[in-house]
Amino acid sequence: MADRRDFLRAAALLSLAPALSGCERPPRPLPPQPWTERAHRRQPRSATAILAAPAYDGTLVDLVRRGAELCDLEVRGRRVVLKPNFVEFDPGGAINTHPALITATIEAFRAMGAASVTVAEGPGHRRDTEYILSASGLDAVLRDTGARYVDLNVDRCRAFAAGSAYTSLERLYLPDTISGADLLVSMPKLKVHHWAGVTLSLKNMFGALPGAVYGWPKNVLHYAGLEQSILDINATLTVPRFNIVDGIIGMEGDGPIRGDARASGVLVFGRDPVAVDATAARLMQLEPRRVWYLLQAGRFLGNLEAEQIDQRGESIETFAQEYRLIDRLRYLRPSLHDVG
Repeated sequence: MADRRDFLRAAALLSLAPALSGCERPPRPLPPQPWTERAHRRQPRSATAILAAPAYDGTLVDLVRRGAELCDLEVRGRRVVLKPNFVEFDPGGAINTHPALITATIEAFRAMGAASVTVAEGPGHRRDTEYILSASGLDAVLRDTGARYVDLNVDRCRAFAAGSAYTSLERLYLPDTISGADLLVSMPKLKVHHWAGVTLSLKNMFGALPGAVYGWPKNVLHYAGLEQSILDINATLTVPRFNIVDGIIGMEGDGPIRGDARASGVLVFGRDPVAVDATAARLMQLEPRRVWYLLQAGRFLGNLEAEQIDQRGESIETFAQEYRLIDRLRYLRPSLHDVG
């Protein structure tokens, strides 16, 4: 009997077949672009903003606008795509980006002059997207705001040369909704992750790749390497980015699904996903350099070190909480060796 690895290998081959994926193949193989092409370039300081947000209430629209303004974000005339994090539904959990924050972001960006605001997600655990929309309350958001929704799992897509070579995947298939956006907004939950350490703006881009190509729960990417895939995906995405982390209620313990809710009362904003994720990790009192993929991302995708980040709004110290970790993630705690 074939083991799980054999199964995933077969799934990878099948899911990349053009007849099954419905995606356009490039006319010839495209070579990967080594991350070293962009590594170690001097990066300007990255602005991130932390704002107090004690509840999912009517103040969120103003908070989103203020966060965007603090990070010098211009949305006027741009086609904006919001990529929330909808993994699974648990009425007692804190798995998904809260619908109230999505509503507020749609309204805030429209008021700021966005040409359009679309919500797009490719849930990795359930093929039944209608269930996720209904159970999570996202369908009510779409109905009330009139926003368009795109299921990225089945969206038309094209192959792009991988922007880095951490996996053996020389090409990545990106949905047209993502690659054609003027601004892609990652809206993750503030959560720990039992394999990757944290799941924030960078990890949220897993859901941007189509299940029709990569399987459920994106098996091809897991087989290629979870953290390695996070790097390759984000290196391949070249559209302008913004990030809003839902830390009003986060998740500690055995995240990203089975953990426990933790009230943090914050939103984190920024255009640099590495800087945003480093800031969010520090809010959970984790050392971002101990998250392997964040350490690598800090070499070529954005700024990781505190001195490279222009922290605006509230201070990290005001809202930092020690998020509970499962035993195998205790190495993420900062130590004296991390100073300097």
